[in-house]
Amino acid sequence: MFEVLVVGGGPAGLNAAQTLGRQRRRTLLVDSGRPRNAPASEMHMFLSRDGFSPAALRRIGRAELAEYATVEVRDGIVTALSGTADDFTAEFADGTTARARRVILATGQVDALPEIDGVAELFGRGLFHCPFCHGFEAADRPLAVLGGDFSQAMLALYLADRFAKDLVLCANGPLQVSPELRDALQRAGIPVREEPVTRLAGGDGDVTVHFAAGEPLWRSAVFHRPAQRQHTDLATGLGCELLPDGCVRVDPAQRTTVPGVYAAGDTARQAELPGPTPFVITGAADGAKAAIWLEQELFRADVDVPIPG
Repeated sequence: MFEVLVVGGGPAGLNAAQTLGRQRRRTLLVDSGRPRNAPASEMHMFLSRDGFSPAALRRIGRAELAEYATVEVRDGIVTALSGTADDFTAEFADGTTARARRVILATGQVDALPEIDGVAELFGRGLFHCPFCHGFEAADRPLAVLGGDFSQAMLALYLADRFAKDLVLCANGPLQVSPELRDALQRAGIPVREEPVTRLAGGDGDVTVHFAAGEPLWRSAVFHRPAQRQHTDLATGLGCELLPDGCVRVDPAQRTTVPGVYAAGDTARQAELPGPTPFVITGAADGAKAAIWLEQELFRADVDVPIPG
């Protein structure tokens, strides 16, 4: 039996496994090889790694894990998790199983992109989701925001305030916002095009938005804030509580509502926080935090000494 099963090989899972390896815990990390940020060529806001490739970070992280004899890395997909603290069982797509005393879920989220031609192909390569991650590189160029709900309108206002004088909100149909927000867009000088968007074409630095009617719109980059969903249903299968936005509910120690199960990265957040912070550096930090508190939980259970207070 492994002491800890870490499901997910992104920054959260890798950092959790490394932290546990340094404490000589027998750990199994399972990586499906389908990271959320796979389309991105660069990551930002990671001190000493600004502009670094997410794929390179994962590759280096896995190489570092090889230095820890108690950590095993397995490529595969966990299809089901069951059990309780001290005896969880993971079932894999290849029919094998593994048991562990504790579990860290670092499975991440999946972006639910609009069903418009070219969106999936350009996501991360001309169509971006986050002004913190990509706004600086797109600054002072012609930009657009795709979508006409509250979230996209607020994204347009933010980009216009921080990065772009020339920005168009492509609502992809009637703008679905309050009169107050519509007025704010007008005050910010943001034109709104409400024709349905039929296609995005081009590439990084060169994107053309095509409409059902009217002239195409050329932009240097397009932004869109997609909805997210859990990458897997493993958390719900174990009975973990989810928050209204779909994130797994955790406490400040990254513990879920199921004893023995922790969650880290953009798959989880505390209910008290206003929303998720799905950045590489915060995911890595969550992974280390989950591993530290899980390690202490195992240690206290094994020494069997009452904890004061």
